[in-house]
Amino acid sequence: MGYSRWSDDAFDFLSNSRVGANTDDIFANNRRGRASDQMLPTGLKFRESRDSDVHPESLAIAVFLDETGSMGRIPEIMVREKLGPLMNTLIAHGVEHPQILFGGIGDHHSDQYPLQVGQFESGTDELDQWLTGIYLEGNGGGQSRESYTLAWLVTARHTSIDCFEKRGVKGFLFTIGDEAAWDVLQGKALQKLLGYAEADDVTDRQLLEEAQRSYHVFHIHVNEGAYRDDANVLGYWKKMLGERLIILNDYNAIAETIASTVALVHGVQLSDILASFDQKTAGTVRHALGPVNSSLITQAKGSASKGGVVSL
Repeated sequence: MGYSRWSDDAFDFLSNSRVGANTDDIFANNRRGRASDQMLPTGLKFRESRDSDVHPESLAIAVFLDETGSMGRIPEIMVREKLGPLMNTLIAHGVEHPQILFGGIGDHHSDQYPLQVGQFESGTDELDQWLTGIYLEGNGGGQSRESYTLAWLVTARHTSIDCFEKRGVKGFLFTIGDEAAWDVLQGKALQKLLGYAEADDVTDRQLLEEAQRSYHVFHIHVNEGAYRDDANVLGYWKKMLGERLIILNDYNAIAETIASTVALVHGVQLSDILASFDQKTAGTVRHALGPVNSSLITQAKGSASKGGVVSL
């Protein structure tokens, strides 16, 4: 996957075609009331990010969006407005060959479709296909926890990425939502969800450590709504990720925040990135990435690897 190219013209055409469309017009699986068979994880083997003549140095970026409750507005704004800024910010700051996988996350205790997984793509139509293919189930368990750990499991055990396997450059994994994660995925749940013949219980810490072997792992806490500045939710993420917890006060800057984080890790100065945004977006991203930027600067001293990528 990921052999096609990004096109601003194609994205503008898609955006203009959706003016006046409602959510169910855009996310067709909402009308069907079920997830796409192509995105269901049962029997999942590997999602692949591969180099090609078009993309000789691919970079795998997995973005898992919380599709429960009010978080469903984030996939929608990505489709309507923000896919272009995401790709263009990456490309403009030296990430010339991003391959992005979009997925959906719910609650494996209560939702019918707690995990949806797309493919790594670079082209406009393909990225749009998987993003709009997410079924916005909209439930969640109402317990201040969702199954973000499923994203760690998928990337750790069910992806194969050339950037890491060929060049030793880690991919990126972003989970996005407003709650904490479950600390255990039960073996029986994994058997049902992924079709494993056998499975043991696995903890969040185990899966995080597995995912971090080949990915820079971040969580973006959307700091709006019921869990704004929630001490328990933020405490969980700080314990798990430290400075790789990104607290975002305005979901409208989600794409720019993702792209800026990738650029930061690849050695671009935050001030240079922010200069490409409007004043409001720049302020939001600066506030969100201040702790991340400080951490990268500290770790970058004497630890940069080839290509300007900061070792984390």
